[in-house]
Amino acid sequence: MAAAPVFFPSSVVVSVYRAHGYAFSCSSLLSQLPAIKLSSYRPTRTDHTAITLLPNSNRIASRLQAMQSPTFEVNGDGKTEEVEKLQKGIAEFYDESSGIWEEIWGDHMHHGFYDPGTTVSLADHRTAQIRMIEEALRFASVSDDPMKKPKRIVDVGCGIGGSSRYFARKYDAECKGITLSPVQAKRAQALAVAEGLQGTVSFEVADALAQPFPHGQFDLVWSMESGEHMPDKEKFVRELVRVAAPGATIIIVTWCHRDLSPSEHSLKPQEQKLLNKICDSYYLPAWCSTADYVKILESLFLEDIKRADWSEYVAPFWPAVIRSALTWKGFTSLIRSGWKTIKGAMVMPLMIEGFKKDVIKFSVITCRKPE
Repeated sequence: MAAAPVFFPSSVVVSVYRAHGYAFSCSSLLSQLPAIKLSSYRPTRTDHTAITLLPNSNRIASRLQAMQSPTFEVNGDGKTEEVEKLQKGIAEFYDESSGIWEEIWGDHMHHGFYDPGTTVSLADHRTAQIRMIEEALRFASVSDDPMKKPKRIVDVGCGIGGSSRYFARKYDAECKGITLSPVQAKRAQALAVAEGLQGTVSFEVADALAQPFPHGQFDLVWSMESGEHMPDKEKFVRELVRVAAPGATIIIVTWCHRDLSPSEHSLKPQEQKLLNKICDSYYLPAWCSTADYVKILESLFLEDIKRADWSEYVAPFWPAVIRSALTWKGFTSLIRSGWKTIKGAMVMPLMIEGFKKDVIKFSVITCRKPE
């Protein structure tokens, strides 16, 4: 009789079976790995991976079980209560704050890319946000050649659709954007119609961890500053890879914490305390490092993996956001917007502190899905 499969979280399976070591310490299990047979990946409601245990491997099963994260109630859609609460907070935060952002900063809801040490005006900041898009495309070697340029693009965590509309014009491409915020999706679509792009750009409310698209649909998968909101980084990356067509480029621009040294198992307590304060106001789950992202990509056999720290190139951004909040227009808009936006404004100095102390890194990670 065939052994019954036992289900464990995918992150545990990858950590133990491939011995990458991120998030778990599993060196003591390496000598016993031959007793574990990894079955083909079969996603379930809770995104667990099946392991078929061979004879005399109960002890391994119990040790794997002990390595799991605390369990939570799983709802009918496969989400834990904790994830549902987080995503509800994210949606409400952006429902509340997107209007004030657009009014002051325009339709690109992300950092700008600046030459180090420069002094810039608000108009320069908007130019810098476009430059951020172009620099990320250049870093990933996305071609402008009419025969090679992307034709189908997904914007994961699209905000009010600034990147999507930019791509539609730049590449004459079909773009789809997803966001947790109904207010953002509605505004993004309205702007697309106003710009005559309704035939090529569309937006919807959807979960980046369970994207509403078939496998292999897009030849450019774009995530600009949305990864930091993802409670399961491995599942997030798996979804980016799943919807990518063979040969597609994947671009992740995101906030990370610094890489840990070989002797470290976690951030220092004062560093973690700083990040926790930011998480509370911006509805962020636990942070990861750029190295963590790279390990996930390597485990999925992605090609041409590249990474860079662009922290010095975004340094003028947060001081500029604070200055805009202290203008009369910014202050009155902030008060009208609501408590979640006010809380976010109050921790902006902590973002500056995190960058200055090298705890926070502004990271770009790119790769290509094999043909």
